[in-house]
This record gives sequence, structure tokens and C-alpha cells, in this order.
Amino acid sequence: MWNKSLGPILLGAGLLIATPATAQDGPTFSGNVALASDYVFRGISQTGGNPAIQGGADYTNGMFYAGAWASNVDFAELGAGSGIELDLYGGVRPQVGAVTFDLGVIGYFYPGVTDIQAGGGVEGELDYFEGYAKASISPADRWTLGAAAYYSPEFTGETGQAYYVEANAAFAVNDAVGVSGAIGYQAIDDVSGVFPGEFSDEYTTWNVGATYTLHGFAIDVRYVGTDVEASDDLIAQAFTTADRADDRVLLSIRRAL
Repeated sequence: MWNKSLGPILLGAGLLIATPATAQDGPTFSGNVALASDYVFRGISQTGGNPAIQGGADYTNGMFYAGAWASNVDFAELGAGSGIELDLYGGVRPQVGAVTFDLGVIGYFYPGVTDIQAGGGVEGELDYFEGYAKASISPADRWTLGAAAYYSPEFTGETGQAYYVEANAAFAVNDAVGVSGAIGYQAIDDVSGVFPGEFSDEYTTWNVGATYTLHGFAIDVRYVGTDVEASDDLIAQAFTTADRADDRVLLSIRRAL
């Protein structure tokens, strides 16, 4: 299940490692809905600090999977307005020994959101694609360790090549409580996008938190941060704002369907 609602946390995006599918597994469908205090992706708010309603659906057949996930987004102060983010993805989850791999492609689409306007009819397309490779292993009882790498040949806003790498870990305290954390590094080739100049930039992001599961609901509390500073080209070139990259505490409630 993809579920990128809060980034790499126990609820999704790499730390809740699905049970490896085998060739005997038949097709299955699943879904999820969530309410979050903020939608943060790789340390940066996608809703300007406002709440988000999110949901997704997944199809799995053996090691193959495909799915969709959506959330409201708000980029008003960046000149792109508000709308929906829709992610469509697919891939395979093979297992080699004790290691579970996840190899796939994801497309990020923004219905209702205005592309970046640079004047003279020049627009920066927000939609983009990434390829990804993940691996996870359980070296000891209740522990899961993982790593992931993402690459886009043309990142959002036509900001050129970009890649993101991450290391994460999770520990199940008991059947109801889990703690997890991750550290990631995002690099972007040209944060000025379709505007004049070429300014590459990069930043580190991290998160740590706990998840409590009760009667089918997963409640997650998490601290998320970045090392982005107001003087960085990421901010100066209006790729995002300093407020969106601030450290924050997130709360989400999620239900699998």
C-alpha cells in the first residue's frame, strides 16, 4: 500500500512493510482513508499548515501491485492556488532471501491546481513522475529497517532532475503501539524552474513518532523537521516558503478499508 499521507512513517511510505506476496497469492483490493493535521511530503507542507483529507485504493496480485492515492493541497501563496494531488503508481515487490524489494513508478498529478506562471505564455508543469527502489529487512523480532531511492528526470515545476534517498526504521513495541523514524535527503537540479537562472539546492529531512492502533484506527503523532533556511535558494527562488519547511508536530488518524 502506497499511502504517502505523512511521508515515511509507520502508517505508510516505506515503514509499514507489506507482507511479501507470493506466486500463490490471488488478487486483492484494499483501501484507506485518513484525516491529518497537515499534509507534509519530504518535510515540506503541501497544505500550508492546514488539515488534509486523504484516501487511497490498491490492487495486488502476487508480487504485482497498482493503486491510487489523493489528498487536498494548497499552494495559494506560491501562485498555484488549491486543488487535489492524485498519485497513480504501480510496481513489483519481489523477495530475495530475507530482503523485500519494492520497484515501481509513480506519477503525481494536480487536478485543479494552476501550473506555475512565468509570463509570456511560459508555464511550469506541476505534474511529474518518479521511479523508485526500496528494500526492507527484519533483522530482529519486532524490528524493520529500510532504505529507499527515488529519481525524477523532470521534477515538479519543471525544476530538472531530482533524487531523494532515505533510511528508515520501525519497532513494534506491542501489537498496538509502534515507534518509527526516518532521515532523507532531497536534491533538486534547478529550483528556479521556468524562471531565469539555474540554482541547484538540496536539504535533509527527518521524522520520528509513534502510532497507536485501536479498533481498526491508527493514530499517529510525529515530529517532522528539515534543515532548510530562509537564505537557501529553495526559498529565495520561491520553490517553497520558509513557513512550509518549518519543524512541526503532526497528528493523523487513519482507517484501512
